[in-house]
Amino acid sequence: MTEKSAAPITGDSPNALASVEAEIARACKDARRDRSSVTLIAVSKTFDAGAITPVIAAGQRVFGENRVQEAKGKWPALTSVYPDIALHLIGPLQSNKAKEAVALFDAIHSVDRPSICQALAKEIESQKKRPDLFVQINTGEEPQKAGIAPGEADAFLASCRDTYGLTISGLMCIPPVDEPPAAHFALTAKIAERNGLKNLSMGMSADFATAIMLGATHVRVGSAIFGHR
Repeated sequence: MTEKSAAPITGDSPNALASVEAEIARACKDARRDRSSVTLIAVSKTFDAGAITPVIAAGQRVFGENRVQEAKGKWPALTSVYPDIALHLIGPLQSNKAKEAVALFDAIHSVDRPSICQALAKEIESQKKRPDLFVQINTGEEPQKAGIAPGEADAFLASCRDTYGLTISGLMCIPPVDEPPAAHFALTAKIAERNGLKNLSMGMSADFATAIMLGATHVRVGSAIFGHR
């Protein structure tokens, strides 16, 4: 997942977090939405505990990681100190990592194929733990990118429910980097609405204000908080 900065990065994560929070509040006001309707996911992939701890101390409690193994290596120690942390897996998930993902994460944003559905259903039943699940929509139908094509989304969502017994919380998208994101956000929101899904994970550092205007309930912000990787 690539992110572009919406503003110059100061390197001071707590201050950067405050700036992002202020921008989210402005976007919500402009969209006539309550600030509480948008969850900020601070994307901490590639950053270690030393970089993450000041952001936690500043009040952030929801974090996103791209890889199961990386999260497994750094978050158990942090959550033992801060038990109210919520972890979201925002990167691709392999079937053989489903067991660890269900155990570690409170939400998984990258449900995108039957094998993942089957693996998650098995682990949810085994562990009696139900993370929030988001189906990833490949709105640009990019061959190099994970996700369900928009035209296949309705059938896939029905299969998640009827074949695998999964409760899908919402949809996630990552627009093509070379296209304006608004149309992709609007398409994702339209698919969610007709399938009765309330949650929309869309918008990153460069475009989360636009995503909020178009209905995002979860925004994934990394570089605008932690700096460039």
